[in-house]
Amino acid sequence: MTQIWKDDKLYGVTKVQAGPCVVTQIKNADKDGYKAVQVGFGEKKAKNIAKPQLGHFKKVGRNFSVLREFRLNKKTHEEKADVAVGDVIKADSFVSGDVVKIVATSKGKGFQGPVKRHHFAGGRASHGNKDQLRMPGSIGNVGVGHVFKGTRMAGRMGGNRITVKNIEVIEVDGQNGFIYLNGAVAGARNSIVLIEGNGDLKVFKQETKVEEPKVEEVVEENKAEAAAVENK
Repeated sequence: MTQIWKDDKLYGVTKVQAGPCVVTQIKNADKDGYKAVQVGFGEKKAKNIAKPQLGHFKKVGRNFSVLREFRLNKKTHEEKADVAVGDVIKADSFVSGDVVKIVATSKGKGFQGPVKRHHFAGGRASHGNKDQLRMPGSIGNVGVGHVFKGTRMAGRMGGNRITVKNIEVIEVDGQNGFIYLNGAVAGARNSIVLIEGNGDLKVFKQETKVEEPKVEEVVEENKAEAAAVENK
């Protein structure tokens, strides 16, 4: 997190790198059963990607490390969305003052006790209370011979999908691709954050051309294969 001055007021903000995200697929109700926009972010080496995904990325000519889907709202369901494969979503798609929804994965804390996991008060630290400072205390009466489902006890903490609504966009740095969100955002550094907003989606049209091998290169490859066969 960092701080930003705006209108003589200091805001504690979270700096998020927003995009550029490229639209890789448009899903419709007839073929896929629902309407959504699939976007890709980041880059990945082709050797680390399966062949079906490489064929999927061939439409836009880039190999992405992250793919995510965003459902279209009801208004866009009725109208035709002005989004096509190859369009780019940048930080400039948002403006200062927008109210967005944040979806992220919280930090994983591992196995934790009830005091840290559920904010229990714990026992007192004096007057004969030994080794009971961070214990959970009683978990039920003697009449029931099992632990009730959902009882707050020790266990795995963190690593959950967190959704926070009504987050204000304080400032947008379109030149460097950063968005400054008011308050804290769940998740560790370099983790993936989904930002959803209301209103029309602003995209930047970009013509994507898939590089095809030249005829001369194909002929040379065929000759090399033929020579290899003859040598065998």
